[in-house]
Amino acid sequence: MTVSQALIEFLSHQYTVDGDIRERTIVGTFGIFGHGNVAGIGQALKQLSVEDPTLMPYHQARNEQGMVHESIAYSRMTRRRSTFACAASVGPGATNMLTGAAVATTNRLPVLLLPSDTFATRVSDPVLQQLELPHDASMSVNDAFKPLSRFFDRVNRPEQLFSAALGAMRVLTDPVETGAVTISLPEDVQAEALDVPVQFLADREWHIRRPRPDRGIIAEVARAISRSRRPLIVAGGGIIYSDATAALREFVDATGIPAGMSQAGVGSLVWDHPQNLGSIGATGTTAANRAAAQADLIIGIGTRYSDFTAASRTAFRNADVRFININVASFDAFKHGSAIPVVADARESLLELSAALAGFHVSDEYRADYTREKATWDAAVDESFIDRRLALPSQSEIIGAVQQASGPRDVVVCAAGSLPGDLHKLWRVRDDLGYHVEYAFSCMGYEIAGGIGAARADTTRDSIVMVGDGSYLMMHSEIVSAVAEGIKFIIVLIQNHGYASIGHLSEDVGSQRYGTLYRYQDKAGNNFEQGEILPIDLAANAASYGLDVISIEPTANAIADLSAAMKTAKASTRATMIHINNDPRLYAPEGEGWWDVPVAAVSRLESTEAAHVDYLTHKSQQKSHLGAGAVERTN
Repeated sequence: MTVSQALIEFLSHQYTVDGDIRERTIVGTFGIFGHGNVAGIGQALKQLSVEDPTLMPYHQARNEQGMVHESIAYSRMTRRRSTFACAASVGPGATNMLTGAAVATTNRLPVLLLPSDTFATRVSDPVLQQLELPHDASMSVNDAFKPLSRFFDRVNRPEQLFSAALGAMRVLTDPVETGAVTISLPEDVQAEALDVPVQFLADREWHIRRPRPDRGIIAEVARAISRSRRPLIVAGGGIIYSDATAALREFVDATGIPAGMSQAGVGSLVWDHPQNLGSIGATGTTAANRAAAQADLIIGIGTRYSDFTAASRTAFRNADVRFININVASFDAFKHGSAIPVVADARESLLELSAALAGFHVSDEYRADYTREKATWDAAVDESFIDRRLALPSQSEIIGAVQQASGPRDVVVCAAGSLPGDLHKLWRVRDDLGYHVEYAFSCMGYEIAGGIGAARADTTRDSIVMVGDGSYLMMHSEIVSAVAEGIKFIIVLIQNHGYASIGHLSEDVGSQRYGTLYRYQDKAGNNFEQGEILPIDLAANAASYGLDVISIEPTANAIADLSAAMKTAKASTRATMIHINNDPRLYAPEGEGWWDVPVAAVSRLESTEAAHVDYLTHKSQQKSHLGAGAVERTN
């Protein structure tokens, strides 16, 4: 067999086992072929398609970054049990996957990358698309994958394939180590022959580890909780991936401890559960953020405490607050000087903790406090969803209309711009996999490919992509992939003629939306703020790809028309895009969170000077680390 034939057949026999669930680890291969892989991976996939089309399904992509995003979304929807391999050609094809690698690793989601590399023998150096570095002849563009991958290997000799492939599978199926896994394949080695042991191609199972807490640590956690007055859970994505939502629900039902949700943790509890205070942190709700400010004990479960979750270390303001971090990764369990780090699986920990805290319940006073705050926030969301009959509605009204038209098991997909923050506050999730916002890397362009990946993973639910025009323009080419394969998903494209999120942030830091609007250039003023709106027709662009497109005209009936369009899209068996304009200056309800974005310390702009004063006010509430009091500063 050739190296490529052996690798592809090996991947087709790998299985992930999670309890009583057994799934293919690599469910298929995406590939864009060029010099470097057309005669290697491409030939191997063609050969299998002739001999057994089911063994390793092949899928086309239109952009290498897009196929990685699609694979990442698929793995998230399968709770990291399955993913795709992504094969690219030498040079630009390979480096197009770098952004996808960063998305996978920052989100701790498995994807297998197979970038082609230049000749291992160097007999044809320099080949087309080869990067030459005079100081290091051994380096290629594929070395850029090293800091972005949780596992990297280069197969310079055929015999190295066996250890590389097994090492890749170990990391892909490890809940702690997982992320982007890269096997760099020189183009000559891909086509070389080698003797392959039968055992290498046999079915192999990889069992996901679900480690229980160390002996005695749960008793210590239970003591800390039982002595606290205002405990609060920070629910992270680890709860979703360990399938611990039922265990969390039973735990909070029994104890009355409320929870705030990180972006990845939305879905840990359904939105109307009495203990779900909604999103927490910079894009959080008033209910969760007020509880966080007063909490004397924070129980982080499966969270990595990003700056958004911790509101740049201003969310937890009680001077005596302590942290319990439950995480399968010690890196996260010990983060920020955790008082009690618990290195264990979320579900196993919750089950043991429920038993250890039998009979414990928070005080009636505390429960009444957070129940009142939750009701106040829910009323604010209801208010933001009201149709105000505007020709250019607010993003909140649009989210409300999409929400109300969606099904209980539908999944909303997003990644970047102002939408993730608004969805974090406003989307009323009714299913543990119903909220899919890539916010570890917040990658513009993830949305459409991610929505297709979510649709591939589960055809029993509608995948609803909500995306702004800024992200849409970054990468919409994968629409063609969905059309080619007849994949049904829904895109709600919100056009605000610019970068709404950064425009708002630019105002907050005193930069007056500079460089964030889509306008004709004012050459004399060297800006894009004064010109007319660009005559962009994104609806026509989507239609040209073969999508069904519904355009919502900017009239007082815009929200009603959107609701009708959603019903049409959901009833259809085809991919549909709904295009609607909005007013980006109509904001969602304020959740009292903060995000640390430094403001120029000195400026000749009055707007920047005012922003800097406000910045120092928030900065004075920031802690040096989560368990410490605020740092005293002098101007």
